[in-house]
Amino acid sequence: MKPFVPHERPRLRVNKKPGEDRAERGVKSRVRVVARFGQRITIIGLAIRYELMSELVNYAKQGDIGVITIDNPPVNALSPGVPEGIMAGIEAAAKDPEVKAVVVIGGGRTFIAGADIREFGKVTSGEKPRFSLNSLLEKIEDSAKPVIIAIHGTAFGGGLEVAMSGHYRVAVASAQVGQPEVKLGIVPGYGGSQRLPRLVGMSKALEMNLVGDPVLADEAFELGLANRLVEDHELLDTALAWARKFSSQAPLASAEIKRVSDASSLDAGIEAEKSSFSSVFASADAREGISAFLDKRAPHFSGH
Repeated sequence: MKPFVPHERPRLRVNKKPGEDRAERGVKSRVRVVARFGQRITIIGLAIRYELMSELVNYAKQGDIGVITIDNPPVNALSPGVPEGIMAGIEAAAKDPEVKAVVVIGGGRTFIAGADIREFGKVTSGEKPRFSLNSLLEKIEDSAKPVIIAIHGTAFGGGLEVAMSGHYRVAVASAQVGQPEVKLGIVPGYGGSQRLPRLVGMSKALEMNLVGDPVLADEAFELGLANRLVEDHELLDTALAWARKFSSQAPLASAEIKRVSDASSLDAGIEAEKSSFSSVFASADAREGISAFLDKRAPHFSGH
C-alpha cells in the first residue's frame, strides 16, 4: 500500500489560453473545490484562470470515490472557510453520478483539532455572529452516498462532532478523540451531547463531556467511536477500501437502512422499518439481488 503522505500547501494555477479547450490540451476534466477566507470557489476543469497562495479544503476524485482533504495548518481548526469547503465537497460529490462514496481526511499532522478558539472572542464581543456547524453535519449525516471519516492526530470538540456525523470512522492507532469544551467553560455546540451518547452510551458520554479528557484510539474502537484501527500509512487506503465496500451495496436499501436507523424511538423505528421493507422488497434492486444470489453471481444494482 502507498504510505499516507501529508499534503503540502501548493500554489494553485489554473490557466487557459484564448481559443484553447480541454481536449486540445489533452487534459482530463477535474473539479477542485477551494475555500478561503470564508468564501467558496469552485473551479471546474480549466475553464477559468485563478491563482491563490493556499487552500483550506480540497476535493478530488480517486476513481469513484470523492476525497475531501482539510488543509488548514497547523491543526486543521474549523476556521472560517473550512466548514464551507467541506460542505462544497459534499455537495460536489452528491451531484456527481460517477462518485459513489466520500472520504473526509485531514492533511498534515491531524484530522480536525477543533474550533478556532481565536474566533470565540469575536463572537462574544459581537464582532462576528455565532457560527454553526449544524447544517454541515446534517448534510453529512443525511448524505445518500456513504461518508467515511479518516482520523489521525486528534479529533477534538468540533472535530469529533464532524467525525460522528459520518457513517463510518477509520482511525490510526495513535489518534485521540474527545469533547474538551467543559475545560473552556462551555458545552458542546454541534451534537457532542447528542450523537456521543448514541454511539458510546450515556454513562461514557457524560464522562467524556463532563471531564473533557482525550480518549485514545484503542478505547475509541472499543466504544464504537472508531470502526477500524489501522497503521498510519494505511489510513487513506483503508478509508478508500471501505468507501468502495459500502458503495458496492444496493443504493436504495443502503439509503433506507440509514434513514430508519435514525428513528427517534424503538417503536417509531420498527414502524419505519416495516414500511421501508415493503417498499424496498418491491424494488428492481431487490429482484436483482435475490436473482443474483440464486444464480451465484455478483449483483448489478441500479438504485431503483
